[in-house]
Amino acid sequence: MELTELTALELGAALKKGDVSLDHVMEAARARIRACQPENNAFVTVTAYPGQVGKPSESPLAGVPMAYKDNICTKGVMTSCASKILGGFQPPYDATVVEKLTGAGAVSLGKLNMDEFAMGSTSETSFYGPVRNPWDLSRAPGGSSGGAAAAVAAGEVWYAIGSDTGGSIRQPASYCGVTGMKPTYGTVSRYGLIAYASSLDQMGPIARSAADCAAVLDVIQGKDRRDGTSLEGSYGNLLSSLTGDVKGLRIGIPADCFGEGLDSEVRSAVLAVAEVLKSRGAVVEEFSLPVMKYVVPAYYIIACAEASSNLSRFDGVKYGWRAEGYEDLTDLYNKTRTEGFGAEVKRRILLGTFVLSTGYYDAYYKKALQVKAVIKKAYDEAFQTYDVLLTPVAPTTAPKLGESLSDPLKMYLSDIYTVPLNLAGLPGISVPCGFDSHGLPIGAQLIGPALADSVILNAAHAFQLETDYHKKMPTGKGGAAK
Repeated sequence: MELTELTALELGAALKKGDVSLDHVMEAARARIRACQPENNAFVTVTAYPGQVGKPSESPLAGVPMAYKDNICTKGVMTSCASKILGGFQPPYDATVVEKLTGAGAVSLGKLNMDEFAMGSTSETSFYGPVRNPWDLSRAPGGSSGGAAAAVAAGEVWYAIGSDTGGSIRQPASYCGVTGMKPTYGTVSRYGLIAYASSLDQMGPIARSAADCAAVLDVIQGKDRRDGTSLEGSYGNLLSSLTGDVKGLRIGIPADCFGEGLDSEVRSAVLAVAEVLKSRGAVVEEFSLPVMKYVVPAYYIIACAEASSNLSRFDGVKYGWRAEGYEDLTDLYNKTRTEGFGAEVKRRILLGTFVLSTGYYDAYYKKALQVKAVIKKAYDEAFQTYDVLLTPVAPTTAPKLGESLSDPLKMYLSDIYTVPLNLAGLPGISVPCGFDSHGLPIGAQLIGPALADSVILNAAHAFQLETDYHKKMPTGKGGAAK
């Protein structure tokens, strides 16, 4: 088997046994990036190999090459959020997740392309050009963590760290045929993540398998005094809790997630997941979740409102790119932001500023917060009956490049199955569960109550013990299927 076909845990074990050297692994990874980057454009920055891992580590991921989404601060390495306005910015510190992974022996290969400031569902709004799906280079990889999903799918890295504000880990994982996990809000520190919407943002892993994701989360989770929203306590040893035993697990299928707008091939593949888990002893039942019709408008009002506040720091004064030829401070702000931000970022800032303005705050933003509470309550009630919920990740498989940008509303609606988890702070995982008639991957989403990360990881692991969809890789140029 090729090195690039191994899971992160399999490669880590081979490195520990001495079956393969780190230099050989790095050479294979570099060769793969050189072959794929011109086609799929998954990286913004490829970093130089330091030639050493650092202190010896007991982590099963020690020495395994990986990469970070370009909105995660890495000391001395450009972190641009794929935007012109932050081009060339080199943070003076590492994000907490970077510190933890470096301490566990991770070797970073660089920074991964994304939608500008994580605003998008296709990874086409990047200042550095669109990312292309390794399964079909004419299609989008999903977003905003599209570079991360594409790099893992193409075998350029063995895992990646992305961020998820409304599905930005899970949706590209689905489109690219890999496994992506959004942990419970607060279990992973957000210190060093450049904010889009602070109450919704969460970092997590994209890898080949649920076991890989569990191993990464074991390293990066935990309380951080630098992040006031991070949770106290221990959240469990996730990797060691993967037994694959789902006997008696109660799985709820929300009928509202399988109605109009869902592609028939996606529906069939996702429902087949329930049958596999049923064969291992799980109990499956359909139920109603009518709040689904409110999730997209509530999400975009809250996310854009927080974005308009968070992005006000980018003014051409403190850091990043600065426009030239300005007359005064106000003109500097106007010109820098006009020239520095892309169209989608401007659209969301304008929407957010509008809903926060006098006369509209109560009608839109306050109302959206009330709806958010209703959505959380509905999910809490569902989890009184069920241990896990099963839904699609997205209504369709990967769209053609350009399709979504021509219709922003359609792009927003593609987030319908993923955004509720961010509004309610719940954990969710996307697992590959099949292919459509075009050979494009399909993902299923497993959702758990807050702090039940181990439960959904184990359910995903059980499914992957019975299937091999997560082992499939695209081949050919840029990773694309031949």
